Order: sequence, then C-alpha cells, then structure tokens
Amino acid sequence: MIPILGIVGWSGTGKTTLLKKLIPALNQRGIRVGLIKHTHHNMDVDKPGKDSYELRKAGASQTLVASSERWALMTETPDEAPLDLQYLASRMDQRTLDIILVEGFKHEAIPKLFLYREGAGRSVNELSCDEYAIALITDIDIAYSLPVIDINDAQQVAEFIEAWLKKQNV
Repeated sequence: MIPILGIVGWSGTGKTTLLKKLIPALNQRGIRVGLIKHTHHNMDVDKPGKDSYELRKAGASQTLVASSERWALMTETPDEAPLDLQYLASRMDQRTLDIILVEGFKHEAIPKLFLYREGAGRSVNELSCDEYAIALITDIDIAYSLPVIDINDAQQVAEFIEAWLKKQNV
C-alpha cells in the first residue's frame, strides 16, 4: 500500500485552498498524487438528464462512466457500513501514484498534517493534534511540539511531504 497522508483541520482553515496549491507543487517534484476527499453532504458527481445519471437512478448498484479522457465509478452505498478509508484507498490504481492525500477523515489512524488558521472561528487554545499528526500547518508564529510550517507556503509544505515520503519508502 502506498503512503496515505491526511490533511485535516476545522472547517474554514483552508484545506482545499492548500491542496489546490500543494498538488501542483508535489507534481513539479515528480510526486504522483491521488486524492480522497470526504464530504458530509449527500453528493452526486453525475448530472440529472445525462444517460449515466438516469441509468444509475434506474437501480444500478454501480455505474462506470468512461471516455478517452477519464473514467469514474459511482457506487451506491445507502445501506453500507461507515466509510472505510483503507478500502477506498485500495480502489485507486496504486501503480500510478506515489502518495494518497486525504482531505478529511480526521479521526482515522493515519499520519496527518493538522491545519490551523487564525480567524477561522477557533481559538489556538483549542488546538489539540492527535498522536498521528506529523506537523502543524498554520499562519501563526507558535512554538509547538510538532514541526510548524507556513500554511501560505505550499512549496514549504511540499518539501516537508517529500522528505516524509522518502522516509516511508526506506
């Protein structure tokens, strides 16, 4: 299994904003990135009116939509157990990846970067990373028990991940 690294933090800390800068920075370093994003919303990646949507809604348990540019597998899971991150990661083609970044799943027992942004509605006094956190990514100057990285410097975060990734492949 390839390394999985969580990007976690409270709502409004900028997880997606950081990832939009971080993924290209990692790609520039030759690191092939997969991403799993957790959402608490009832989401739909298909569009009403499209054939694939109509066929899925007709009762298909799984629908795979494919073109020469990309493919996507949609699986209906209303009666399934809670999401299993390891299972989801195993569905990815790991031959084409060096790392899987995970946005969310903050309670999983995986290495993670904990994001904290001043002004995002939480006090720094509430900051409590779990034992799986490997760094604090923040916009404040703070002495902390973990490495502290500037949340606004995607290159610095990418450098940290690259070094961490090399240790995983030893």
